[in-house]
Amino acid sequence: MGKSSKDKRDAYYRLAKEQNWRARSAFKLIQLDEQFDLFSFQEPHKCTRVVDLCAAPGSWSQVLSRVLIKGESFGRRAWMEKMQRLVDEVKLAEKMERNEDAELSEEMSKINLDEEKPTLQPRPNVKIVAIDLQPMAPLEGIIQLQADITHPSTVGRMLSALNPEKSEADYDLVDLVISDGAPDVTGLHDLDIHIQSQLLYSALTLAIRVLRPGGKFVAKIFRGKDVDLIYAQLKLLFRRVHIAKPRSSRASSIEAFVVCEDYTPIEGWTPDLGRPVDVPRPATTMTEEEIEALPEQTRTVREDGTVELTFPRREARKLHKDNRWIAPFLACGDLDAYDADATYKLPEGHVSLDPVQPPTAPPYKEAIEKRRTEGGMYGKTKNREGTPS
Repeated sequence: MGKSSKDKRDAYYRLAKEQNWRARSAFKLIQLDEQFDLFSFQEPHKCTRVVDLCAAPGSWSQVLSRVLIKGESFGRRAWMEKMQRLVDEVKLAEKMERNEDAELSEEMSKINLDEEKPTLQPRPNVKIVAIDLQPMAPLEGIIQLQADITHPSTVGRMLSALNPEKSEADYDLVDLVISDGAPDVTGLHDLDIHIQSQLLYSALTLAIRVLRPGGKFVAKIFRGKDVDLIYAQLKLLFRRVHIAKPRSSRASSIEAFVVCEDYTPIEGWTPDLGRPVDVPRPATTMTEEEIEALPEQTRTVREDGTVELTFPRREARKLHKDNRWIAPFLACGDLDAYDADATYKLPEGHVSLDPVQPPTAPPYKEAIEKRRTEGGMYGKTKNREGTPS
């Protein structure tokens, strides 16, 4: 996180340092959780075992540590807990008006009305593994592996880290796999999209090896030509696939996040990092009569009141015809939240803070050292004899 003028006016860049996040990308995961409840407390979707791929510098792992291990709440979840405390306060006041003094003191002790210090809810038996090719500064409760997610040996190391005292037959699977990885972009969009898709397939291959049935997978994706083919392949493995754009992700960027829910393994198929694109179609396909029997439209009301529309017949016909499928697109985050593309006027008396965690091994370090030894970009130059002029 540098200190350019644009960065200083980027609200999420400033908020990340003020709220002690390692990078502004932490807000992306928080906003995705607001929309899809990735860190659910409820069975059967309870989240306690997570793998974070391409984790450096560690902002997503930091969110996992603070939410799952420490029990903190952020975004919509924190707001809902605050509303629940207010409801509890009103109910308690009504009891006091009815002179129901019994057990009131015990109930009052359970209600935390202090907004600055909400009750922490740490979860038991949490296991989080973070994997990246680059080194990463330590985080509380996070098991770190410096490994290449495109190399086959990483699968065994990841399984051993998740289950250090168990045999391969008794391995416990994970509830959630996330990946915020992206290549160093070249500016050639077709090439960048291709490399990103291969990175996504590698992350998916590792995820399938450790993800439990019904688990979730979240990964960064670059939207471009023929990206619907990737959506169709993901739809073969997950019952629900959405494309999400968090409010903290710049609209000018082609990045988005594919959120896959309810993992359904394909019987008799094991993914291979050597052929990550080889996702087979199911052995049996629906007939035209079975497709026609599906409802044209279904409505599902979520717990937060949001109405989700699905079109089972149209989706089945699309997959049956040409194996292409368009995933629903959702914008995540409160509409009142900061706009990632806007630059905001710095508040009066603003003091620029240092990064929470400076880069441990930045890829540009070698270039900086080389420039320094050669006299700098605009400094000394050398003549043909090699001596400074």
